[in-house]
Amino acid sequence: MFAGQDPARYEYVTRRLRLNGQSTSIRLERAFWGIVDQMASKDGTTTPAFLSKLHSEVLQQHGEATNFTSLLRCACTIHLGEYDQVPQTDSRFAAE
Repeated sequence: MFAGQDPARYEYVTRRLRLNGQSTSIRLERAFWGIVDQMASKDGTTTPAFLSKLHSEVLQQHGEATNFTSLLRCACTIHLGEYDQVPQTDSRFAAE
């Protein structure tokens, strides 16, 4: 079901952009870029402006943006409505 998908879908794509005035690059799978582009469009903005806005919000709330690409992937699952179906932790590995 999942292994038969087109490999281009999970190919890494690197985009160079500015986040709040600083040049950087973000590397995500092509499928995630498609979702990020949808999220930006829904927000009525460009993808770089959307990412800068999100990055600023992370800095305000957490003081730093550790692993921003992982945050983007998780934001994509929330956007797709999958968040409620994804376990927060695997109980097999939870501390006792």
